[in-house]
Amino acid sequence: MNGLATVSRVIDAINEHVGRAVAWLALFMVLDQFAVVILRYVFSVGYIMMQESIWYQHGMLFMVGAGYTLWRNGHVRVDILYREATVRHKALVDLLGVVFFLLPLCVLIAWLSWNYVIHAWEVYEGSVETGGVPAVFLLKSLIWVFVLLLGLQGISMAARSILVLLGVEDAAPPVVPPETHELV
Repeated sequence: MNGLATVSRVIDAINEHVGRAVAWLALFMVLDQFAVVILRYVFSVGYIMMQESIWYQHGMLFMVGAGYTLWRNGHVRVDILYREATVRHKALVDLLGVVFFLLPLCVLIAWLSWNYVIHAWEVYEGSVETGGVPAVFLLKSLIWVFVLLLGLQGISMAARSILVLLGVEDAAPPVVPPETHELV
């Protein structure tokens, strides 16, 4: 049982570090957008590469940060029953959700995106715009990073749920408890 807890903690740590690092893209994305607006409306100058880099940053922020968001319970959840459930009931719901929904979805996304990403690498796909970012193939590769990090976090979530269901008491909360954001 200690092995499951260790696997869960390692995956959580990976997604925490990746999530905290990729969160800085939000700041850079805002600064980049601000610069694009100032250059365009004050100086009447535009750079396609700067504009496209915002799309890349946005894609990286959401695709690479998805595992971190799952770890922090930041994804949308309809928790009419889940919120008031016991820790064991929540663990069962989480385990079933990972096994029957999250992991199969990750496998499906990886399988369906295989040719899409491989083809982009074969031709080193770049921007359709002259002067755009010549690395669309890298952007498309984020699909696999998304699947990997989200799938790993699902495995961590399942491991933690199994430990809770088996009665290991310290496995219930993640290493860092998720923040709660509720509408009042």
